[in-house]
Amino acid sequence: MGHTYTPGLTVTPRTVISKKRILPLPGTVLVQAGETVASATVVARAELPGKVHVVNLVNQLGILPEDLPDYMIKREGEQIGKGEILAETKPFLGIKWLKTEIPSPVTGTVETVSTATGQVILREPPRPVELCAYLDGTVVEAFPGQGVRVEATCAFIQGIFGIGGETWGEMVLAVSSPDEELTESLLGPQHAGKIVVGGAFAGAEVLARAKAVGVKGIVVGGMHDKDLRALLGYDLGVAITGTEHVGFTLILTEGFGRIPMARKTFDLLTKLGGRKACVSGATQIRAGVIRPEIIVPLAPGERVEGIEAGQVGEARGGVKIGDPVRVIREPFFGHIGQVVGLPAELTGIPTESHVRVMEVMFSDGSRAVVPRANIEVIEG
Repeated sequence: MGHTYTPGLTVTPRTVISKKRILPLPGTVLVQAGETVASATVVARAELPGKVHVVNLVNQLGILPEDLPDYMIKREGEQIGKGEILAETKPFLGIKWLKTEIPSPVTGTVETVSTATGQVILREPPRPVELCAYLDGTVVEAFPGQGVRVEATCAFIQGIFGIGGETWGEMVLAVSSPDEELTESLLGPQHAGKIVVGGAFAGAEVLARAKAVGVKGIVVGGMHDKDLRALLGYDLGVAITGTEHVGFTLILTEGFGRIPMARKTFDLLTKLGGRKACVSGATQIRAGVIRPEIIVPLAPGERVEGIEAGQVGEARGGVKIGDPVRVIREPFFGHIGQVVGLPAELTGIPTESHVRVMEVMFSDGSRAVVPRANIEVIEG
């Protein structure tokens, strides 16, 4: 029987996730291996150096660079507030109205006084950076001065595309079926601070309503690219997402357009409704693929009632008969079905290429022959 290696999304009711939480620069690790942490637990802290400001004092005072130290009121290493006198001239006979005073443009520290250039470098106070655990789990490894690795048993769902950073909150369902659209009327004040699960589609007006309500996250099947452009205010390039500030995190489980959410995904989210979910919209579609994710922490030994876990953690050798798949290119884009045939021979397609194909049966019973490069496996 023929087989092929294909990309896949994970949708599983139970697995073990390990996240490496690393500071952007050396700092202090606040927890130890073996400690239990929650999403909001600060596991490490560092200080980002403040912004640098260069003040050209010799031009303002009309002096030579080598004479600058004699005119400084504040010395290297001293603190200074905005508006405080940084340097001043020494007028003849102490006549005040002949004195020139140079105030500091910022609050910070006098870092350097240069007798070569006549410039003074001021640095604003450092900005604290706190790194949260993101997951409810256990610290399994600590990296001194860098961060930690957190491990958690959880339900895990990957999406196709997302924007917005890491957040967490109670997950609630706003629709009753995977093909129902999320509308403005379904969002209210009760959804503030929640992760809202929609169905097939969310339009621009729904996203605006979500922002106004104070929703923390939206999980939905699809949306129009023009609505994404309107939400961001610019065209999104080919890069890593996740740093956008639109007021909430958005995750598309199927893609762009009006696409019903996969039944397996929707059923799992339905079973997990009312629980705490940790979500991230970070996406990268190039090398080193990063997918948006929904993580619902589980208690040790707990299983989601009514949902069977797949062979999580096994190495996938390729697509097999019976595997659930999603078509990712036209003319069946977004359709979900099951592999019923894997012919080994090459098959001609309308482009006149000869490629390996598979036969897929869709939920309505219809069948189609699809190039293997045009599908992705729904794993888990």
